[in-house]
Amino acid sequence: MALTAPISFQLYSARNAPAGTDVLKTLAEAGYTNVETYRPNYEDAEGFRKALDAAGLTARSGHFDLALAEENFARVVELCRILGIETVVIPYLLPEVRPQDAAGWREIGQRLAELAAECADEGLRLAWHNHDFEFLALADGSYPIEHILTEGVLWEADLAWIARAGADPAEWLERYGAKLVSVHVKDIAPAGENLDEDGWADVGTGTVDWAALWPIAVRAGASLMIAEHDKPSDFARFATVSADKMRKLAAAHA
Repeated sequence: MALTAPISFQLYSARNAPAGTDVLKTLAEAGYTNVETYRPNYEDAEGFRKALDAAGLTARSGHFDLALAEENFARVVELCRILGIETVVIPYLLPEVRPQDAAGWREIGQRLAELAAECADEGLRLAWHNHDFEFLALADGSYPIEHILTEGVLWEADLAWIARAGADPAEWLERYGAKLVSVHVKDIAPAGENLDEDGWADVGTGTVDWAALWPIAVRAGASLMIAEHDKPSDFARFATVSADKMRKLAAAHA
């Protein structure tokens, strides 16, 4: 099964780019054809859409806070229409609102299922983006991710965060592959390295076995493979190195 979808880039990874950097131009020149949006990109959605068009980029997925999606769903739909977003991704829950038991996570799952149904009515998809806490066992032995991926809720898998949780990304991909809509392609530096980047690494330079994980994601039907680095010291370096590695991975498994 070939991966024909474009490689993408989560724009959060460019938040610390030097002032004056033309982020979208840099990404286009590196070979990306798609980006994944996040909150600052919505402040002037019309202007940002013009910038995307000028750079020859699309934005097929975007991160939206759960509170915004629940409290002002019409605004989320409006932003998706303006920017061409097809998949609404809920990216995170702050610790202070994060459940601590299975019952709490089941309630989150129910809310997400309701939101997924609303998205479907608008021709959109809803997905959850994981970090590490979804793969830490609760008191009853269950995992938050099991309660999150309810009816209609798809999965944007951040495999490096699964690895940081001490779990096996391949096992979870095999288990929930039918839910997979996209993957965050991220790497982890060897222990003690890249401390100024919180231990993350450019794709292909770290310890995550992307040669093994990429084809699993492809077989599961991931429609986007999205480069991300939570704290790159050099945005352009990360974008360029990672795009090159991702193209090679895609070619190897075409």
